[in-house]
Amino acid sequence: MRRQPQGSDSGSVAVEFALISPALIMLVVGTLYVGLVMYSASGLQAAAEAAARCYSISSSQCPDAAATQIYAQRHYYGTGTPIFSASVGPCGHRVTGTMTMKLSAGVASWSIPFRAAACFP
Repeated sequence: MRRQPQGSDSGSVAVEFALISPALIMLVVGTLYVGLVMYSASGLQAAAEAAARCYSISSSQCPDAAATQIYAQRHYYGTGTPIFSASVGPCGHRVTGTMTMKLSAGVASWSIPFRAAACFP
């Protein structure tokens, strides 16, 4: 009479986790990076809009372009340090913000340019 070999499932969960964990970790880190990019883009747009409104309405807080640029820097939230410029144009008081966000994922890196503009009559 021949005996069938007995199987063991004790290490199968560890092997499955080892196969799935790199993809799961990349998915979580990628989601965090996308959230960080969206947060920074939203902060840049909000700072440009607030500064354009201040430049147009509040002559005591934003009397000139230099003070408006400082106001925009203080109202920016996100990663990095954007560069703001303020001017008066045909649409009214215009504030533009630009920045480049660098993302690194070990073997690869990306540079994402951002630009936001707001005009307030």
